[in-house]
Amino acid sequence: MWSNEGSGVEGKQTVVVPEIKFTKLFINGEFVDAASGKTFETRDPRTGDVLANIAEADKADVDLAVAAAREAFEHGPWPRMSGYARGRAMSKLADLVEQRIEELALLDGADAGKLLLLGKIIDIPGAVQMLRYYAGAADKIHGDSLRVSGKYQGYTLKEPIGVVGVIIPWNFPSLMFFLKISPALAAGCTVVVKPAEQTPLSALYYADLARQAGIPDGVINVVPGFGPTAGAAIASHMDVDSVAFTGSGEVGRLVMEASARSNLKTISLELGGKSPLIIFDDADVDMAVELSRLAIFFNKGEVCVAGSRVYVQEGIYDEFVKKAVVAAQNWKVGDPFDVATNMGPQVDKAQFERVLKYIDLGKSEGATLLTGGKPAGDRGYYIEPTIFADVKEDMKIAQDEIFGPVMSLMKFKTVDEAIEKANCTKYGLAAGIITKDLNIANRVSRSVRAGTVWVNCYFAFDPEAPFGGYKMSGFGRDQGMMAIDKYMQVKSVITAVPDSPWY
Repeated sequence: MWSNEGSGVEGKQTVVVPEIKFTKLFINGEFVDAASGKTFETRDPRTGDVLANIAEADKADVDLAVAAAREAFEHGPWPRMSGYARGRAMSKLADLVEQRIEELALLDGADAGKLLLLGKIIDIPGAVQMLRYYAGAADKIHGDSLRVSGKYQGYTLKEPIGVVGVIIPWNFPSLMFFLKISPALAAGCTVVVKPAEQTPLSALYYADLARQAGIPDGVINVVPGFGPTAGAAIASHMDVDSVAFTGSGEVGRLVMEASARSNLKTISLELGGKSPLIIFDDADVDMAVELSRLAIFFNKGEVCVAGSRVYVQEGIYDEFVKKAVVAAQNWKVGDPFDVATNMGPQVDKAQFERVLKYIDLGKSEGATLLTGGKPAGDRGYYIEPTIFADVKEDMKIAQDEIFGPVMSLMKFKTVDEAIEKANCTKYGLAAGIITKDLNIANRVSRSVRAGTVWVNCYFAFDPEAPFGGYKMSGFGRDQGMMAIDKYMQVKSVITAVPDSPWY
């Protein structure tokens, strides 16, 4: 047991380490060592200690995984099953995940520093819901009949695209795993998944559950490793038909370049954001403070849609600032396994240092630090909830995705000014609007260039609602029936009908 009393981290912390059952690569239905024999460490961000040594995939292992996925696609039963049968297998996998919510939340909590309570009520149940949604969609994929001219009949077929490479980030390991693979499986594709090197544990566990659920060998393969090796091998592989990637814009460019240099595989990219939260004078200030706190400090700011730029209209600005500072100071930083904790540690040392660097940059750029701005505690990767005021649009903290608990506060006068400021970013993933005026809500939601706009709420996700970005937040959509289209090819079939009585 170790204590952070008096060090800025709330309460005493007992470091609970879950049982780690799976540390090898999962290829063609089996757990195997890396071809090179190499392993890498995955660390506990609560302490910096090593949780486990994980088999490290590189190009040779990706080749094996892709070959298994190709064999399963070309000759295995999965693409040839009825949609109903695929949905049954996916539903069984969902049942198995649901039965292990506690254990899986522990894995993600220890691997990523996520709150255990929220893992049990949001992350793992959300993953189950995502899987069930696409299990139900698997037998509802169909083409169209066509009114072609002349003595012909026509129709379209929707066919699975083939082998899909999936590269996911570390901030929501379970949700991201099923966000990507669920529509691909429903479509009849096979997948090769590279989880983030910081958080490989739950992905390997899901591979074992898929095997138990009866999903055929080779349909799901999991190859933990690093971006420049395993990730690059997937992106450039000549036998991968599509890549679904969530991560940084820098790596997204590399994925696109690899596609262009290899087989022109299709790409979908979700590349993060710098999302504005716009609060108008007529807003309930207390509600606005609570939503703004949630929007940036939830999951320690490691959220692609985090409301990191908060624009407050001048009439309520001063009141909002006072209350926002108090709210941030009351946001408890500490052991993510303690139910009283609001915010755990950043995922690893590199991210911890990156956030602190941006806080120093905000100070040097001339922004006013209102609260926070320092590490919390002397062990692990904890940072205080941080708020800057007097932020200008050209400052780095207003333009760069920090991916940490750092709020940038700015003031505006008019609706037009709010729209202009909100769009003053290269990103366009999400936005929030807080107002009681329906006309303002409608006008601003249609004017802000973002893939998701929340009005008087934030983080309102649902499998039914398509999710993706404008501008440099990427392209392609996750969630909803649109996501399945990423993993399908459309084929037109035209047949001569010379003796038809009508045309």
